[in-house]
Amino acid sequence: MKILKSSISLLFILGLVIAGISACTQMPTEKQNVTDMRPQLSFKILDERLLVAKVYVDGLDMGSIGEFREGIASLRIRSGSHLIRININDQVLVEEKLYFGDGVNRTILVK
Repeated sequence: MKILKSSISLLFILGLVIAGISACTQMPTEKQNVTDMRPQLSFKILDERLLVAKVYVDGLDMGSIGEFREGIASLRIRSGSHLIRININDQVLVEEKLYFGDGVNRTILVK
């Protein structure tokens, strides 16, 4: 009986040691990068006063032109046709329906 208990204890300790050793090893992993292919829209302005003009995509306020200046940042949208409107002080500067495909980067000149 005493030999059986010591054998069980020895097996238990051996199991803990094996579990501890295997827990310290790192399993191989595979990393995959996902590329964001959504269309991007940015704006080029000729007058700094236009930085506060509002950008609307399909009637939704997306922020000011200053947030999406060419070369600095861009607005990512879903691919498809969209109505782009630029307003400043209730005056419409640009209103165009444009199609944006996957991976397209488009810049709109606002005067």
